[in-house]
Amino acid sequence: MKSDRSICGSSWSALRKPSARHSLLTLLVVGFFSGIIFWGAFNTGMEATNKLEFCIGCHEMRDTVYQEYKETIHYSNRTGVRAVCSDCHVPKDWTHKLIRKAKASMEVWGKVTGSIDTKEKFEAKRMELATHEWERMKSRDSIECRNCHDFDAMSSELQKQTPYKKHMKAKAEGKSCIDCHKGIAHKLPKEYTEPEE
Repeated sequence: MKSDRSICGSSWSALRKPSARHSLLTLLVVGFFSGIIFWGAFNTGMEATNKLEFCIGCHEMRDTVYQEYKETIHYSNRTGVRAVCSDCHVPKDWTHKLIRKAKASMEVWGKVTGSIDTKEKFEAKRMELATHEWERMKSRDSIECRNCHDFDAMSSELQKQTPYKKHMKAKAEGKSCIDCHKGIAHKLPKEYTEPEE
């Protein structure tokens, strides 16, 4: 009987040898099309997890933050433009999207382990969850907000003067959207206190 080491060694050796049955061109073509199919399936899965229906598929989100979001201007407004969960919580560029999706798997872990499976448990962890999200947004200069809201596109004629002046001051000071707009789409944690100006 062969040892595990010799079986493993012969397997690696077989993988390194060129195929006696198939040409290199055949192997490359099969590999190329297999890669396209894998990439398409992977990307389709990634996009499916960006849908609102996926995000509110578990009651932890549906019964808490989704209900809060439905009361905001991001859900219902005069222009009919709706920002869904992924618009604010998932970066558009591929690298940061993958990193965010990997980190979001910890939210799935929270559901599986039951650490946020009731409204009470969710509320007990709300400050921790919110802080992580605020830090993530701050580290990316609130790019998800700025995909729609751009300081340079704000009109002094169309925007009320008080918010316009605050936005221009924030721009001059290099502030990120999340510095001033915590709680814009979700209830602030009860432990949260406004920073001193």
